[in-house]
Formats: sequence, C-alpha cells, structure tokens
Amino acid sequence: MKKWFLDYAKHLLVTLTIALLALLVIGYFNGFSFTYNGNRRAMDIHNDGPYVFYKRDNHFSINYLKGNKADGFYVQQKEVSIDSLHQLTCYSPLDSTSFDFFLNKEITSPKLVYYDTNPILAISDIEGNYLRLRDFLIASKVIDKELKWTFGKGHMVLIGDFVDRGFFVTQVLWFIYKLEQEAKKHGGLVHYIIGNHELKMMQGDYRVTASKYYQVASILERHQTALYDTASFIGRWLSSKNAIECINGNLFVHGGLHPALGNADLTIAKINQLIRDNYYKPFYNSSNKGFEELVLSTETGPCWYRGFFSADLEQHEIDNLLKKFASQKVIVGHTIQQKVNWIYEKKVIAIDVQHPQDQYEYWPRRKSEALFIKGDKYYRVLNDGKTEEL
Repeated sequence: MKKWFLDYAKHLLVTLTIALLALLVIGYFNGFSFTYNGNRRAMDIHNDGPYVFYKRDNHFSINYLKGNKADGFYVQQKEVSIDSLHQLTCYSPLDSTSFDFFLNKEITSPKLVYYDTNPILAISDIEGNYLRLRDFLIASKVIDKELKWTFGKGHMVLIGDFVDRGFFVTQVLWFIYKLEQEAKKHGGLVHYIIGNHELKMMQGDYRVTASKYYQVASILERHQTALYDTASFIGRWLSSKNAIECINGNLFVHGGLHPALGNADLTIAKINQLIRDNYYKPFYNSSNKGFEELVLSTETGPCWYRGFFSADLEQHEIDNLLKKFASQKVIVGHTIQQKVNWIYEKKVIAIDVQHPQDQYEYWPRRKSEALFIKGDKYYRVLNDGKTEEL
C-alpha cells in the first residue's frame, strides 16, 4: 500500500509540474505576468499636482496637494493672472524627482497633415506610468537625463492611452505638455493622439482609473470629472488634440480605421472635427446608423476599433483605406502585441506592447518598445534604446 501511494504521489507531482510549466509557457506567449514588490509610495499624494483651473475673472487657480494620511491633507492654492507666464513644478514621489515647465495660456489645435523628411518616434498606451515613459525616452535619445529635447526636428507621436490605470496620470500629462514646449525650441514636434482612455476620462468613465484620483478629487473638493473638463487647463489642452494625423505618409490613429471609412464622404479633417465635437459626450446607440455613428461608436470609431486584429479583413480593404487618406502605412496602438510588428502586407504597424508599470516589478519582466521611422525604413525601438529593422 505504501509503495502504491508513493508511486501515485510521484506521478501526481510530475503531472502537476508539467501542467504548471505548460501554463507558464502559454502565459508567457500570451503576455501574462506576475506582479511583485509593489511600491507603497504610489499612493503618496504630498506635493501632487499642479491642478490648474480657470477662474471667471481671467485668473488661473493653481493647486497642489499637501499632507499625509496620519495628519490629514490640505490644498495649497494660488491665484495668478492668466496673461502672465508661470513656471510650475511637477513632483514624482517614487524617486523624489521633479521637473519644471511654463504654463502658457495659448492652446491651439495641431495640424492634421505634415510633410517633411524628419524622423519619427511613436509610442502608445503608457497608461499613467511616468517613470517608464521618461526613462524610455532617455534611452531612445529623445531627451537627455535633464529632460531636455535631443531629438532635433523629429516628430514624437504619442498614439493614445497615456492616461488611466496608472498612479501618475498627472505627471504623464504635464510631462507631455513640457516636452511639447521643449520640442518646439528645436524645431521638433510632439503629437498627442487621443485614444479611448482619454475619451473615457473626458466623458466621466473612471472604471479603470487608479483609486488615487478619487482621493485627489475629494481633497480638491471637486467631482472627478472636473479634473479633465474644459474648466481645467489640462482638460482644455487635451480637448485640443486630434484623433488622427498623417505624418510623412504615415497615418497615426489609436485604435484603427473601419473599412467602411474607405468609402465614406469623410476627410481626416471631418473625422477629427466629428470626434472633437463629441469629446465630452458619451456615445450611445441611436437611430442614426450613418457614418457619424461609425466614427463615434465605441466599437467602430477610430479611437476604439480593433478590427485590424479581430475581423477577417481583406487586403484590398486596407489598401482602399490608405488610398482614401493618401497614406502608405497606418500605425495603431490599443491592441496589445508581443512586440512592435506589421501585418497586412506591411501596411498596418501595431505598436501597443505591455509596458511595465511604475509601482510594480514583473515576472517575466515587461519591456517597453516603440516604433522609429527614418525615410522609408521602419524599426523596433527596444527598451535599451537599440533598434531592429522591421
């Protein structure tokens, strides 16, 4: 009886071990990972900010959060003239660093189409992870360790979903705002393309927002929607951004383009205007089944569409879209990939990978990637800044 039991136990142990290894292998190739070593400072909101709101008397209200859980929190507030240039500071609690930037009242919508010979670096879906974005851009030589622009006249394209989930959305947004100013000094450009999570924030959908921001809104004595509406500086700045742009023959859009848009009487300008007009209007299924609903839908709209990966599209449908919008490639985020890659006869480039998060370590280790375009060459940018031609 004892020998039978030992044989059974050994057989069971071997079976379980093989099953566990199989699950780990399957999980690895499907992007699953385990988190560990969570950093408690992610919830430290002392010095968090700034949160800038418009006042009716031509002033900004600049707010920083102060205090701690034991002693309580309060808001350090200052009102300044909207017509002056103000230097503000944004603090990162995980590594106790900060960066400065100037608040400029001028907010204008970017162009839609660009033609030049300058290089492009595109990255997507950072989701509120400031340190990972900062360090990746340093490794990629877009900025230096002092956070100064080193990419010359290049285009840095941020293809949506830089908000939600992570604990450092405020830092990410001000960092992008700062980099816009840095790039312009050198003739470069930062393009911030709106994704579905930017839309969610503007429209009041906070189902995947980090719990930290419920506390932030409460301490500020505002509803959470007030953090990103047009009475806030960040909200007004976000709502100036485009949902689709064409740069040197490359079409950049967060989700994708439904093939029906290839036959629609819609230009890039019309698509952007339609989406912008509805930035603060949550979508609902209406009786309107025309192209307007196609653009605004949470299934078929450019900020949401996943059909490049889930639908059985024909190559001619992709070619028709590119011809319609006078482009050679379409670059998208939104749908997670193992690595930056291209599909549909190299006409669609997918760049959303599982980036690491600021407050966790992962096993297997997650590594960021981006896309680099120089002339007619396309490259994966790896976590250490090295490149591999696609």
